[in-house]
Amino acid sequence: MGKWIRIILCISWLGMSWLAAYPAWGEESAQPPGAGVEELLDLAQKQNPELVTMRLEAAAAAERIYSASALPDPVLRTELMDITNRGMDKGASLLPSQVGSTRYTLMQSVPWMGKRDLKREAAEAGANQARGRTAATWAELSAQIKSAYAQYYYVTGSQKITRDLLDLVVQMEKVAQARYANGLAAQQDAVRAQVEQTAMKTGLVALDNTQRQIEARLNALLSRPAIAPLASPQRLRSIPAAASLENYKALENRIREHNPDLFADEAGISAAEKTRDLAYKNRYPDFVLGVFPTQFGTAIREWGMMVELNIPLQQETRRSQERESEAMLAAAKARKEATANRILSVLTENLAGLDAAQRTESLSSSSLLPQANVTFESALSGYQNGRVDFATLLDAARQILNAKLEVLKAQTDAQMRLAEIERLLGEEL
Repeated sequence: MGKWIRIILCISWLGMSWLAAYPAWGEESAQPPGAGVEELLDLAQKQNPELVTMRLEAAAAAERIYSASALPDPVLRTELMDITNRGMDKGASLLPSQVGSTRYTLMQSVPWMGKRDLKREAAEAGANQARGRTAATWAELSAQIKSAYAQYYYVTGSQKITRDLLDLVVQMEKVAQARYANGLAAQQDAVRAQVEQTAMKTGLVALDNTQRQIEARLNALLSRPAIAPLASPQRLRSIPAAASLENYKALENRIREHNPDLFADEAGISAAEKTRDLAYKNRYPDFVLGVFPTQFGTAIREWGMMVELNIPLQQETRRSQERESEAMLAAAKARKEATANRILSVLTENLAGLDAAQRTESLSSSSLLPQANVTFESALSGYQNGRVDFATLLDAARQILNAKLEVLKAQTDAQMRLAEIERLLGEEL
């Protein structure tokens, strides 16, 4: 009996150890996403419905390549000749062996030389366009996620900074009350501190509302429920070295090589060229080739061959189609040029904005924030000694808040500029 008790106790201990090491069934073991933007991008890659749709459309376009150049199905024709048997006693019949003769014609349509290749190449260009649109969709989606995450980081950081300053103002109120109790300051100082706290709490309410809106936007981009939890953002992506951002020519070359919009436009030019060439090929006729055995009674006694071709007499129609294809090709080339000009203009704007954001962050961190801290310390000491009024102390506290928010705002702006530059490049820096 004692042996079985020891075995049961041992099994129970092992079970408790396993339960302690692993979460219970149905319990969420993974933390909600959002600590870094990378995991949000991974989720979007897998489950964003718009991106999934574009991938499926690209796959469908790739499947059209083979069918575009395939020959049409052959045609089988059966002709019963002299079904009345020339009025003889046999009478009319619809059986091949009981009519005068039966002709079986097998026909295959064959386009003019080179037309099938042009149709296949045009379909390949269309598939490349679809792939370009898919890449452009991902570039746009990832830029939206990166920008929204930067705003999410800004709002969360603003909340923390405001709460820290709120705690500081609470301590300032205690100092003001202590001075008032000792007859060294007016009661109005404590009231001002309370008013400042109320204003900060109101600001926190607004920040909380903004945070919920950004969370809903991020969840929508990730195809998650709007109220699904997100982790508090912990880090921003590092900004590339200045050398990689200052070489404008290198960035321009990367854009011309990798930008998905330009890739789609280039594929559009290729498709328009193949369509134009096909329009000129339509000046030449297509063929129908056929072979036809003829049955007499129960045996095949004759064989024949046929060639059929269409006569391209409607020349004005064909010339109109050729002019249309030339115009479409010119439009495709102009569209690519316009896209390139627009992209390079936006690149220049965002490079300037990124540089300004980095310089602002550097100045705010190295000069403005330390100066605000020194000003506050001096004002606090002066207020405690009666040399500075409470309004000056409050103003110094606000300068700390504004300096920290300026640093955070510059970091956020730099991240949003970086996201836009990477969208234009079609890849990460």
